[in-house]
Amino acid sequence: QVQLVESGGGLVQAGDSLRLSCAASGLTFSRYSVGWFRQAPGKERDFVAAIRWIAGYTYYADSVKGRFTISRDNAKNTVYLQMNSLKPEHTAVYYCAARVGSGFGTRDDQYDYWGQGTQVTVSS
Repeated sequence: QVQLVESGGGLVQAGDSLRLSCAASGLTFSRYSVGWFRQAPGKERDFVAAIRWIAGYTYYADSVKGRFTISRDNAKNTVYLQMNSLKPEHTAVYYCAARVGSGFGTRDDQYDYWGQGTQVTVSS
């Protein structure tokens, strides 16, 4: 059974950093592309970043470029999202998702497996 488990969320102040983790079981992460999405209260879930299993190529939403970094550790079957200089508008539930194949996916329906999400709250 495939399971993705996010961790690392919490309550931080503006300007702080957080590193989210997404640990996978039941699949070999190195063969999947993985994305991070977020959903703020009252809003739709939005794409944040993705990493391809081939060569670790990355892709980011414009709103997080230069501030967030996605990376993976295939030996640990874990993908990370390093978030720096956080702002209150980054408050959301952050989800990781995995998709078969090498291409980037920026839409929900392009992903096959989802985690339960981790709450990130940034206070001003």
